[in-house]
Amino acid sequence: MNFDLHSVLPSLLPKAVAWAEERAAEISRIGVVLSDSGISIAKRVGVARPELIRIAEVDEIPLPSDPQLQQAALLTGLLGSDTAGLTLGYGIYIRRAHISVRLLSHECRHVFQYEQAGSIALFLPSYLQQIVDLQYENAPFEIDARNHEFDA
Repeated sequence: MNFDLHSVLPSLLPKAVAWAEERAAEISRIGVVLSDSGISIAKRVGVARPELIRIAEVDEIPLPSDPQLQQAALLTGLLGSDTAGLTLGYGIYIRRAHISVRLLSHECRHVFQYEQAGSIALFLPSYLQQIVDLQYENAPFEIDARNHEFDA
């Protein structure tokens, strides 16, 4: 399957939002609340409601089952074998053995971005458009998250 991400993004967005909302609900069910230090990290990067954040430690970040959505996620570098964390609303997947203050501060900054947008459905279109247009590393939301990373 080969396609132009710019042309297929509009048709992929509803699938991406549905997948993200399903995964966020899953993290809400299986994830754990932030520790006191985690809450401090979230507050430091601007999160208004850190008590709503849940962390799910996983062996691998799940990929969408839809073939087109999966290919788009892999092609853009949004998901893949090197992905250490993924934020979906107040839900954060973190790969086992990758948790660190730096990664948590980065992912919590994405929670802040979701809060600012108002929902997964309102955030993802802008975020994914940035990734398609500018590539993952150059997306303003990613630059912002990297700029808010810190170590203990």
